[in-house]
Amino acid sequence: MHPAFSVIFLTTLIGVGQGLFLALYTGESYAVVELLPAQNQDFYVWGSVISVVFLIGGLISSVFHLGHPERAWRAATRWRTSWLSREVIVLPIVIGAIAVYGFVHWLGWDLKNFGYETNVRGDLTLLLGAFGVAATFALFLCTGMIYACIKFLQEWATPLTVINYTLLGVASGFTLATAFAAYTAPELVNFYAGWAIIITVAAFITRAASLIRNAKIKAKSSMKTAIGVRDNRIKQRSMGFMGGSFNTREFFHGVSIVMMKSIKWLFLVLVFAIPVTLLSIGISQDSTPMLIAAFVVQYIGLIAERWFFFAQANHPQNLYYQTVG
Repeated sequence: MHPAFSVIFLTTLIGVGQGLFLALYTGESYAVVELLPAQNQDFYVWGSVISVVFLIGGLISSVFHLGHPERAWRAATRWRTSWLSREVIVLPIVIGAIAVYGFVHWLGWDLKNFGYETNVRGDLTLLLGAFGVAATFALFLCTGMIYACIKFLQEWATPLTVINYTLLGVASGFTLATAFAAYTAPELVNFYAGWAIIITVAAFITRAASLIRNAKIKAKSSMKTAIGVRDNRIKQRSMGFMGGSFNTREFFHGVSIVMMKSIKWLFLVLVFAIPVTLLSIGISQDSTPMLIAAFVVQYIGLIAERWFFFAQANHPQNLYYQTVG
């Protein structure tokens, strides 16, 4: 497939925003049971603001993928059968939930403001955050299933697609949370960095599993199945076009096999190896620049990873339209 950078930025930016919010809520939950030091409201307010900025950035980038942006609202009308429609609905819900979560932290409200007394610190934000967490995982599911549900693109049609979207988003969010905590809550740096490393390693295992799986795929379609002829001597002489067309541009990446292999190894290094190394150095040397660099490098790697994800999918139509006689 031909990777569209608007979709690449959409999926990577919202993944960071979702992961950062999950990191914030995890830290608050641990603080309630006194496993982590409690933080002031500003930590959650600014963390929520950053998360929303990433999510809105992803939403804006998606507009550039539309031929008619004024009709974008129609994308939500097929929610009964389309994972894309569900994503279009859930994404604003996630943005709203995180915005409300941060706003309530800014106001300092809890349930006693509404006549309910509890002994739990931050009871209202915990409830609101729990809804946000559910919506966030629903968004990961919708985004991943947009691709995993396409059965004829065998490289995508696997549960690993949803798992990888989720783990890579959460990993990048926790890595950003580590850098954010270095400035606002130094006592949380080791906690976030530790989880960022663990989740990044888990993401490496599942992403490597998908690469191994895809390398062993046996195509279900062939020239014989395309035209219903069993003869083994079928040879294509022409793709039907003297010049390019939508079919030749939008369903094939157009780069060499060497370039594909180079990008694969590039993202494996940038997404997994270097960030884990930088995070480890950052917490051992108490180096904030290292922690920031870990996120920057990992995000650049995610752009390459998502490009490779789209480019690796081999559309059956390429049996005909990518062969020149």
